[in-house]
Amino acid sequence: MGLPAGHGKPPARPAGPLVIPIRCICSFNNSTMVDMDNPAALSPQPPGNVDKDAPLKEDIRLLGRLLGDVLRDQEGEAVFDIVETIRQTAVRFRREDDEQAGTELKTLLAKLSREETNSVVRAFSYFSHLANIAEDQHHIRRRRAHLLAGSKPQPSSVAYALTRLKDAGVAQDTVEGFLREALIAPVLTAHPTEVQRKSTLDAEHDIARLLAERDLPLTPKERARNLQLLQARIATLWQTRMLRYEKLTVADEIENALSYYRTTFLRELPAVYDDVEEEIAAQYGNAADGLDDAAYMQMGSWIGGDRDGNPNVNAATMQRALVRHSTTIFDFYLDEVHALGAELSPSTLLVSASPALLALADASPDHSPHRSDEPYRRALIGVYARLASTARELGATNILRKEVGHADAYRDASEFRAELQVLADSLNENHGAILAVPRLNGLVRAARIFGFHLASLDMRQSSDVHEKVLAELFARAGVEGDYAALSEDAKVRLLLDELAQPRLLYTPYESYSDITNSELQILRTAREIRKRYGTRAIRNYIISHTEEVSDLLEVLLLQKETGLFRPSEKKSDAMVIPLFETIPDLQRAAEIMGTWMALPIVADVIEHQGRLQEVMLGYSDSNKDGGFLTSNWELYQAELKLVKVFADANVKLRLFHGRGGTVGRGGGPSYDAILAQPPGTVNGQIRLTEQGEIISSKFSNPEIGRRNLELLVAATLEAGLMPHGADREQIERLSRFEPVMAELSQRAYKAYRDLVYETPGFTDYFFAATPIAEIAELNLGSRPASRKSTRRIEDLRAIPWGFSWGQCRLLLPGWFGFGAAVSGWLAEGDRDQRLALLREMAQHWPFFATLLSNMDMVLAKSDLAIASRYAELVPDADLRERIFKRIAAEYAETLHCLTLVTGTEERLVNNPLLARSIQNRFAYLDPLNHLQVELIQRHRALSAEEEVDERVHRGIHLSINGVAAGLRNTG
Repeated sequence: MGLPAGHGKPPARPAGPLVIPIRCICSFNNSTMVDMDNPAALSPQPPGNVDKDAPLKEDIRLLGRLLGDVLRDQEGEAVFDIVETIRQTAVRFRREDDEQAGTELKTLLAKLSREETNSVVRAFSYFSHLANIAEDQHHIRRRRAHLLAGSKPQPSSVAYALTRLKDAGVAQDTVEGFLREALIAPVLTAHPTEVQRKSTLDAEHDIARLLAERDLPLTPKERARNLQLLQARIATLWQTRMLRYEKLTVADEIENALSYYRTTFLRELPAVYDDVEEEIAAQYGNAADGLDDAAYMQMGSWIGGDRDGNPNVNAATMQRALVRHSTTIFDFYLDEVHALGAELSPSTLLVSASPALLALADASPDHSPHRSDEPYRRALIGVYARLASTARELGATNILRKEVGHADAYRDASEFRAELQVLADSLNENHGAILAVPRLNGLVRAARIFGFHLASLDMRQSSDVHEKVLAELFARAGVEGDYAALSEDAKVRLLLDELAQPRLLYTPYESYSDITNSELQILRTAREIRKRYGTRAIRNYIISHTEEVSDLLEVLLLQKETGLFRPSEKKSDAMVIPLFETIPDLQRAAEIMGTWMALPIVADVIEHQGRLQEVMLGYSDSNKDGGFLTSNWELYQAELKLVKVFADANVKLRLFHGRGGTVGRGGGPSYDAILAQPPGTVNGQIRLTEQGEIISSKFSNPEIGRRNLELLVAATLEAGLMPHGADREQIERLSRFEPVMAELSQRAYKAYRDLVYETPGFTDYFFAATPIAEIAELNLGSRPASRKSTRRIEDLRAIPWGFSWGQCRLLLPGWFGFGAAVSGWLAEGDRDQRLALLREMAQHWPFFATLLSNMDMVLAKSDLAIASRYAELVPDADLRERIFKRIAAEYAETLHCLTLVTGTEERLVNNPLLARSIQNRFAYLDPLNHLQVELIQRHRALSAEEEVDERVHRGIHLSINGVAAGLRNTG
């Protein structure tokens, strides 16, 4: 099927993109790491005619040549030639819009044998993997060059944020006070979009390390050895199975996440604290002495505690998660303390030590005369012994180095930290401050950040599950026979009455359903985990599909049943947090929270929470429910209303942003997203999810991971402390901008809902024209793709919804409805006047500017020519033509309207680095899409009686892996 006449033609492609043969493959990097989609994060172009990308091209050529050598060696010259022919034809098809090339490409792909097809898919997949590595390394290289040149701070850095704050008159003690009270928490989640196996990630990490090594001065022999090792690791990649043949378990997801702590978080997060203190001292001229006990950035996790729609998560997985968290941090502490024992060798024959340090050394089980004058070593041997005892008590079973002798376990992490501080204080007092710099200071910080729990594990469950559990408890206790049938007012009265009762509903002498027993056991386990690992181990309970106040009270009552909420103390151990997801829920969020906070029993709980309450906002489901424009607007409106309600209640608001990887799921540059929040919503309290393959793209490289963590701090400082409330001009602008946005949202909502939910046959089109069915079969995560066993869009999870549109290169959730909204609004008034207002909004309203920037990025990555190939998979020709024509028409209208507002037809004009990357990358990604369509056609053509060809099936899954690796923000 071709493109409908007059619609859907891809935007003009710049003439003459860089075309490098497979032997010197081109960059596929999606630039999501380090928020490189954000122009503020990019390094400046060096002066003169210096080609700053020359080292990148050299690295890509090197990796491409090595991959070509591996391909020849493993698969033979014939397969290599096939891959090269396909590449050349795909480039011609993309660059020249050559219909003959398109026909040739289809013929080439149709002729491939099953074995050849899988080899070609794997080849193009690894091209993008390796080019991503090269571009990651180049970003690091350019950032270092920028720092070495002494250039001005980048807009997305802590230094830039502090410069702006100082210039605006914000004092140092204000900054330090803000950080002491702040909580900035990236929360890792395990949604089914991470397509790479850990084995692949490990091999790629080695390749990145070896590639970085080549920037160092190496001898010819060292360079030859480096080259040999690079080829060996690429060969390892080729011989490593790309796909999982067994579905991931929650335990697997826990281990995958923990690998990023070992790679990045354990060392780089404490280093960010050092960077921030150094920048404060540099900007204000005084040391940041007030931040010694600050823990403003901490890690969170949903993996093992998020049971919404995942029957595989239970009390045992929560317990396992904390054991593995704790084991990971103890492994790190034990290694660091052991290393410190080797490093800290000061002798009291040469330098004094503090009385506290000497007492700590005397308490050690080490009594060797050889170390009698080395108190730091003896003290550290004692610290190691206490750590080992603590680790065993908390579930660690494999401590590699046996301690010298027994010592009592630590009561909590603060005791461990206090003993480390004794060492640091003694060094500082006795001419040894410099000795604490290489390792000890970082370990003290790590102990404060990670404790003995590593990361706070959130619990999450759907509100309808809580209702079922309480309905059973009420019925068995003889309190209420049909709780679910009660009105909202009656539910609230009953729940409040029950919360005031001293007795419990549950009795061990009754039998309960599996779901009730499971839910209650999870909460009991949470209580035990907090006792065992510390209060930060579990401190949040998130309620999916919060629609009423009763949804919140139900969780408080379940906590009372399990000891997490104690009415006599007016204290809840796990903050009850609503998650507002759909458009109607977002619209009622402020009303619900106002009612919730006004309840006397809740007001007491909030008082014990430090007059702070968290609210989570769902980006993914609101987008699937109402479309890109409406989702963004309703989230913005909900935040503004929440700010007012919380201010009236004198309660501090912490927003938890449930952002996904794609723009359609709230993705895009985190820095811009935080700065675009409404005034008053970022007050030093912010949590945000890091999901799926985005975790890998941001945090698999330590230096890039550190940069991403720094971005969050920088944006939070700017958004939270920059004066903005008294700007009368901006207030006047918003009074004109917001009604326009409201009307655009209504129009976009109508266009989106009309297509997705009200067009007959759309569901059939979606399931046929995207690889959603094949994605559901992939062993990507532990949870199913749909909440229920239906084909309804309403029941489909937002993650595979967005993932599917990304695979077919339409990325519809990131733009559909904008064109209809803007063109319709312009047509109903003075067009020139209205267009001028939209341009003013783009220039002076960060919210609207960020929305346009994210959509610009999505449109640059979309490709209707590729999408039209997927439309050919729809067997009903009338349905195919009717729906694809509508999508193509809206795509063209959206491009046109974006051009009107921005004043340029060129996409990514403000982000030339990403624009170049996309131009060059997609010619090498296109073959994977064409191959995917060919394989899906073969697979779906089988009759019900025919046996599935596993090689074809595997090829489809390989192509999904390859496209996801090339796009990098598909989930």
